Amino acid sequence: MEKKVYSVNIGGKEMTAEFNDWADQANGSVLVRYGNSAVLATAVMGKESDKDYFPLSVEYEEKFYAAGAILGSRFMRREGRPSDEAILSGRIVDRTIRPLFPKGMKNEVQVIITVLSLEEYDTDVLAVNAASLALATSDIPWNGPVSAVRIGTEKGQGEFIVNPNYIQRNEATAQMDLLACGKDEHINMIEVGAAEVSEEVLSEGLAHASTEIEKIQKWQQMIIAEQGKEKQPFELPALPRDVIAAFQELVIPKQEQAVFGSKDGNVGKKNIGILEGEWMKAATEKFPDVPKGRLKAYYEEHIDDYIHDEVISNDRRADGRKLDEIRPLFAQAGGISPVLHGSGIFYRGATHVLAALTLGGPGDAQLIDTIEYQESKKTFMLHYNFPPFSVGETGRVGGLNRRATGHGALAEKALRAVLPGKEIFPYTVRIVCESLASNGSTSMASVCAGTLALMDAGVPITKPVAGIAMGMMSDGEIHKVLTDIQGPEDHHGDMDFKVAGTADGVTAVQMDVKVNGVPVPVLTNAFAQAKKARLQILDAITKEIPVPRADISPRAPKILTTHVKVDQIGLVIGPGGKMINGIRERTKCDDITIEDDGTIFITGRDGSAEAALKEITDLTREYMVGDKFEGPVVRMMDFGAFVKIGPNQDGLVHVSEVAPFRIAKISDAVQIGDIIPVVLKEIDEKGRYNLSIKAADPEWAARKGLKPDTGGGEYNGRREQGGHRGPPRRI
Repeated sequence: MEKKVYSVNIGGKEMTAEFNDWADQANGSVLVRYGNSAVLATAVMGKESDKDYFPLSVEYEEKFYAAGAILGSRFMRREGRPSDEAILSGRIVDRTIRPLFPKGMKNEVQVIITVLSLEEYDTDVLAVNAASLALATSDIPWNGPVSAVRIGTEKGQGEFIVNPNYIQRNEATAQMDLLACGKDEHINMIEVGAAEVSEEVLSEGLAHASTEIEKIQKWQQMIIAEQGKEKQPFELPALPRDVIAAFQELVIPKQEQAVFGSKDGNVGKKNIGILEGEWMKAATEKFPDVPKGRLKAYYEEHIDDYIHDEVISNDRRADGRKLDEIRPLFAQAGGISPVLHGSGIFYRGATHVLAALTLGGPGDAQLIDTIEYQESKKTFMLHYNFPPFSVGETGRVGGLNRRATGHGALAEKALRAVLPGKEIFPYTVRIVCESLASNGSTSMASVCAGTLALMDAGVPITKPVAGIAMGMMSDGEIHKVLTDIQGPEDHHGDMDFKVAGTADGVTAVQMDVKVNGVPVPVLTNAFAQAKKARLQILDAITKEIPVPRADISPRAPKILTTHVKVDQIGLVIGPGGKMINGIRERTKCDDITIEDDGTIFITGRDGSAEAALKEITDLTREYMVGDKFEGPVVRMMDFGAFVKIGPNQDGLVHVSEVAPFRIAKISDAVQIGDIIPVVLKEIDEKGRYNLSIKAADPEWAARKGLKPDTGGGEYNGRREQGGHRGPPRRI
């Protein structure tokens, strides 16, 4: 086997790229390592497609062996559908490399990232750098390289950490987790999850990331100079002059009316589509030898240039708004159905989203068992649906695609930062966001609708969160940032920059572009413009519902919390779960969840949680001298009666402890099944419990009609097996 290894120091750790003949049938391949994490990237170009879009596919393959564990379900020990983490990592690679392919290229290209080893460092950063090297050293036309780095900060610490490991990224201690990709001092992909960091910190983080990216870029360029193959030629064929002339005649006179003729973004989007249909019908009839995809692409390119020119030269937007103007807002908390535990409806222009929230107990948490998160639990979930009717189309309903997974994960990340800890609110929370109508950024509308649903449900979030999508039009020198992009601006713009956060800071960011990248100062401006819009949206949300409701829905389960000593956990569970299952069956509670530290969460309705809590409290109670009880007599002896004071505990009431005077026989005072008051008088050296009725209630004997025994002598204090020693017998 032949191989050559290149290395560079990033964040105090060595990143290596190994070129070998493992996958020598691919156009390009590379093995990239960082710490004990490693990925293999391959790139293959196939035949030219007749599709009217570039058929790029990026597959991110997580292999169970990469974690050094046998994972999967009990009955299926091999990899199946990709995990959400794999889908999101694949999207990161796709969004980074896609803008760098030649415009108009239609050859099928497939990039496969195989995770070979995973330990302390996330492989998504490696995946971008590996994909870049595989493409850049191959003969596939591509305008790379491009590089990726992660920048983190910890709470209470101001320093940036380059490529933090999983421990440093722990949700409890991390303040910011920023993944940035770019080239030539421009950024072309961003993912951020944060605990309310300022826009200034984010801009500084991006600048720091850009410095590290350029270091990786120089390393990649050195490798490409040695390993790179000659690129296959690609040149977009020019359209015949008569086609361009026909376009000038048919489309140009109508383009202004189509793009700018309506203040309604949805109508504008439809009008652009109608004009495209007219062009395609006329052009395909008149020029049957010209590929339909090329005719369609020419229309798209021209409308793209037209919208760009109007924004850059005249600050003119398709729906007539100012560049920093947001569309009309509407917010509604609740009012959908009493069955729902919480709900929210949010409108931003023609984008409408419904969020429905359900509360459950800790036992309803999602179990995660992937190579990244083995045997972990997820107590907050946000799922996103995008039915075809939301864009006025017909199509497949149900199932899940990468876009829905990505949008749901982004909204979930934005809201997770303000959720209360389980010690305050131990519920499992699931939000489902339904896109009812879409004309620009349903993901950020889902953040807003999700906030409304959380507050309507009475979830004590620390602050409301809102999100906004920013766009950009650029000619390479001038960059115009647009607030709240809709239809045509989303489709024809150069940037989709989503920012979510509270009034005090940012909680999530996602950016992808259609150009080579965006300068950091432009992104700084976009952050400032996004904050202004976010505050407007937060104002609309808090006018509808200023704070979370004081109480959760009466239809939601009730959760009670208690804590037992760690060595009492086995007592509550019982042999084979007999005790805890018995409590569930007797009380009819929904669930009892026990944490490793002895915290117990009891979920139930209609008083079942309270009943289960009482059983557990009684079961694990530590008895103290002086404690008072009422309990049944469970056993009789000559010298006294045993009274049950707890599920697994009883004690002896000696005949001398029944009344303040002498009685002849214990049976004169009590019978099995009688409920009597007692006080714990003593716990002897052998751990046996001695009880007293007369100390608990001196008048009890008199009320029972007991009279002093005048027969003389004293009690027989002989201890029976299992009984308690009484006073010594008088001879």
